[in-house]
Amino acid sequence: MQTVEQARRRLLEEVREIAAPGIPGPLVVVSPNASVVACAQSARNVYEPVVAVVEEKQARAVALGHPGYFGAEAIATADTGRLLLNAVRWLSKETASPAVGVYGQPALADFLRQHRLQVIEITSDRWREQLRAVQVFCCSPASLNSTQIREVQDAMRRGVGLLLADLGWGWLQLNPDKTIQQHHGNLLTAPFGVFWADGYLSRTSPHGYRTDIAPPEECHALTALRALRAGKPITAQMEQTLVQAVRTLPASDKQFIPTLQKVCATVTPEYRALLQPITQKEPLARLAMAVEIEQLRRTDPRRIRAHPSAQRFPGAVPREAPRVRRTVAIDTRIPRWHSTGLYAAPGETITVRIPASAVNKGLGVRIGVHTDTLWHLDKWERAPEISFRFPMRSPVTYAGNAFGGAVLIEVPDNCTAGTVPVTIEGAVEAPYYVRSETDPGEWRRRIRYAPAPWAELQGKRVILSVPSQVVRQLDDPESVLAFWDEVVDACAELAAQPLDRPYPERYVCDQQISAGYMHSGYPIMTWMDVAPLVVDVSRLRTEGSWGHFHEMGHNHQSPDWTFEGTGEVTVNLFSMYIYHRVLRQPFDQGHPAIRDRQKRLERVKQYLARGARFAEWQSDPFLALTMYIQVIEQFGWEPIKQVIAEYRRLPDHQRPRNDDQKRDEWMVRLSHAVGRNLAPFFDLWGVPISSSARARVAHLPVWIPEEMR
Repeated sequence: MQTVEQARRRLLEEVREIAAPGIPGPLVVVSPNASVVACAQSARNVYEPVVAVVEEKQARAVALGHPGYFGAEAIATADTGRLLLNAVRWLSKETASPAVGVYGQPALADFLRQHRLQVIEITSDRWREQLRAVQVFCCSPASLNSTQIREVQDAMRRGVGLLLADLGWGWLQLNPDKTIQQHHGNLLTAPFGVFWADGYLSRTSPHGYRTDIAPPEECHALTALRALRAGKPITAQMEQTLVQAVRTLPASDKQFIPTLQKVCATVTPEYRALLQPITQKEPLARLAMAVEIEQLRRTDPRRIRAHPSAQRFPGAVPREAPRVRRTVAIDTRIPRWHSTGLYAAPGETITVRIPASAVNKGLGVRIGVHTDTLWHLDKWERAPEISFRFPMRSPVTYAGNAFGGAVLIEVPDNCTAGTVPVTIEGAVEAPYYVRSETDPGEWRRRIRYAPAPWAELQGKRVILSVPSQVVRQLDDPESVLAFWDEVVDACAELAAQPLDRPYPERYVCDQQISAGYMHSGYPIMTWMDVAPLVVDVSRLRTEGSWGHFHEMGHNHQSPDWTFEGTGEVTVNLFSMYIYHRVLRQPFDQGHPAIRDRQKRLERVKQYLARGARFAEWQSDPFLALTMYIQVIEQFGWEPIKQVIAEYRRLPDHQRPRNDDQKRDEWMVRLSHAVGRNLAPFFDLWGVPISSSARARVAHLPVWIPEEMR
């Protein structure tokens, strides 16, 4: 380790702070010949590597946790450029004028040239010739194909230094049918013990990361493992490092993970049933759970067994429930998840068959709609990962999940497989209702009593996943789905989007979710306490559900008209519009923070009396929302809808690029829509706008609400 520690010091010469382009992700370092150069905070306030270095015989590499480190903005931020120059010098073994190969990174090439380095911009047509001519090779590994990965590994072994920047979580989003072990960077550097992991990193300085923070020793996974084996009390730092390692290392690893498994085998079995939440006070139990889940992920589905905690969540399937065989037609013009009305019992294998023509089209089988992972949370009320995907790479696919779950067929974007018959065998029937297709009488007589613990109600615009117990007495799912379809249509109407969408939105109830009380996305996630409400149409039509509407609003929000400080403000335009359009109620009655007009106006007066500071406006979503409410009270919804529609029609080159432009454009377009000069109104609220924007609306009559005059 002495050599790589010297390398770390060399890399950090004159480097005190480096950038955080986008949201970098963590690295995992397991080799005794590798060292953590710089660290960042993870969500649980422990440290993880963001820059690492490895030196093994002739091989040298420096790895960074985001491809944006090679971009012009990051290079110019703090001491990032100095770090890259130091890395190139060290990788070249301090050669006076090394030839540096740069593949697909023009900003990096320009920067190195500016510092009088000999740069060869490597091209695909001259790849081998140019790779042989360099002492240092720089790239984002995601850009390499399998042949290039092998050739770069060979170059590294013969002494070519590698400067690599990539990202785990971003790559996984772009490759939903793959695992982190298949990340191109991990295929490249696996022999050298450095990996890109899933997850996000928080800053430790204004621009990114301080480099004077000495990485904790147990930020290095091998050090953490040795400490664990030596009987050192396990800390949150050790746990996080080792959990990342076990989730990231390849199946070919024959030392690290087997050693960790032996240590975790000493944990008492009670934790496995999750009779009580697992907290940070039980770090070894958390680590053992991570090891177990990773083992399950890598186990042949035909050998899978039920996990003890599945009995509690997502739930058991009666032994006597018939296992059925069913063929469903999957229209692959519709991307994402397709419900099947079937459920895989915990620890049981299902067999899925497709025609040969549909093989390797990106289709997959997913078992479980509960896709939120909980690794970053301090407390686990269920197993931290319980939904698994199985790619369909042959006519017959075996799938199994130790936790069980609804059986879904996943379809990628732009799939060309047509309508595919998919035959599923070995699952049990779930309560499943499709609007305007399922016979309501058959639903009441039989379908709602199907034995699976989870049900799905499918509308034209939205699909609801709820515990089966909340639909056992549901007589009229048609009216429930009609309501939710109206909600989604109202969001599309306000967002100026077509009512016919590429795929239905989804709501899923869960025992525990990854963030907040609810969160947006696909699917929108909620806690279990709202499961009865989501199917209670009489309550929904009279009371509504601000939270559900709010999260659906996030799925329709646009950054074009959402400037800094309004992420939790403009989303509530959708919540209010649903109360107006679907519930036929006053739009400001959905949330107690805005329901009382007099209290609302009193808050405005107090805000004005304090000097109307924009920073306060930005930090108080319901105060800021009052500004939008005043416009709607005076002019109605049509101007808001008109302006949002204008944004949707804008060509890309006319879209606002920064916050100043976003505020200006919103004020100008809204002024024209209402036929009034709103610049003084924005001034009163303390929302900054430019003089050029004021000039664009100066010809209009001024409007200020009566209560603000």
